[in-house]
Amino acid sequence: MTGEFKKNQCFPLTITGISNDGNGVGRIDGFTVFVPCTAIGDIIQVRLVKVLKRYAFGRVEQLLAPSPDRCEPGCSSYPRCGGCSLRQMTYESELLVKEQMVRDAFERIGGLSPAFEPILGSEKTERYRNKAQYPLGTDPSGQVIAGFYGRHSHRVIPCPDCALQPEVFSQIVETVRAFIQKNHIPVYNEETGQGLVRNIYLRVAEETGEIMVCLVVKSGNVPGLSELTAELTNKYPAIASIYLNINPHQTNVVLGKEYRLLWGKEKITDRLCGVTLQIAPASFYQVNRRQAQRLYEIAGEYAGLTGKEVLLDLYCGVGSIGLSMASKAARLIGVEIVPEAVENARENAQLAGITNAEFLCGDAKAAAAQLVRQGVFPDVVIVDPPRKGCDRQVLEAIQAMAPSRVVMVSCNPATAARDCGELAALGYLPQKVQAVDMFPRTSHVECAVLLSKGEIDSYQPLLEDIEDN
Repeated sequence: MTGEFKKNQCFPLTITGISNDGNGVGRIDGFTVFVPCTAIGDIIQVRLVKVLKRYAFGRVEQLLAPSPDRCEPGCSSYPRCGGCSLRQMTYESELLVKEQMVRDAFERIGGLSPAFEPILGSEKTERYRNKAQYPLGTDPSGQVIAGFYGRHSHRVIPCPDCALQPEVFSQIVETVRAFIQKNHIPVYNEETGQGLVRNIYLRVAEETGEIMVCLVVKSGNVPGLSELTAELTNKYPAIASIYLNINPHQTNVVLGKEYRLLWGKEKITDRLCGVTLQIAPASFYQVNRRQAQRLYEIAGEYAGLTGKEVLLDLYCGVGSIGLSMASKAARLIGVEIVPEAVENARENAQLAGITNAEFLCGDAKAAAAQLVRQGVFPDVVIVDPPRKGCDRQVLEAIQAMAPSRVVMVSCNPATAARDCGELAALGYLPQKVQAVDMFPRTSHVECAVLLSKGEIDSYQPLLEDIEDN
């Protein structure tokens, strides 16, 4: 097939689908071509930019006939910035695409056919994020720039005002950028490892309005920190906390392990599902608070607690999911590997007056195995794993604990479907899947899954299929 198609060839192409990473999908004589910045129904002239054995990547050379689902992106940095991959389509069509992404993942990857609930769209599609990380760089003239990385690169694209972030974030970033420029503070170069200032990291607590500013640097010897702190706190009274994060390593990992509080509070305070939460710089916290509340309400409904159950919350972060359900459980056990997050979770339980909760610091698979050895058998298990999903040992430990229900919350439908397929083979059948759009205008989508204990024998062939793949 590659003999028929070559780089820089142009063809007419109709976009018939959207891939999980937000690229449009079309076919030329059965050969698949992925094209960014397109909508289903677009008819384009595509130029092939990379040709592989089974598929190719292309770019829009000309829009021959726009899809009815196409709209104006409304962002001056699009499409150079890699943050928003679905900004070219209407929000209604975006929701349909994401709903199909979740369905396809469970049916094709997991081999599963649960009941799929209609996707829950976000009330806000702009200004919904409460956290942002802005990499710094320099333009060809040597001017300091702040923005986001370009698509599939670490090239900083200036973004004067990202529509997904609160407006005050852009204002704070410009103040910091101008200070760095004025004081000739060298910006870190990821390729050479030279320079000092790497990123600007911001968080806001929506309920209280408190803002946390964190400057990520290569070393703690930053000139003018007291002047910068004074300027920020004078200009932005909502700032409650200013940190220095030190990351000395030549890596593309944003945050280092050392935090220095320069000014204000150690943590900012928010409320989620009626629970007061203290949020530290390293704490995991959902970036779309309003949708997180709706997602956690669905998870609580799936958990079906009556006040008599032991609830285990794996990958619990600052405890937000488990604590939102604690009043309906007899006992809550949270497990998290990040020590600062465990400390936060314990503080949050104390703040909320929750006395039936305990939090363990450790790897999810080791902690789950330890609970099994201790004879702790929860009635309901909540899992909210990272994008890579659950380790096999975690799933096996869940089976060993024999809960009546498992509720999975996942930011990656593909790994959720894989893990649910393995849980099905272990006797836990997915009953319902609810897609929730936590990240409008991007290709990411969250989902909640209810699994209940069933018969294992009929699912053994599925386990063999998973192992073969």
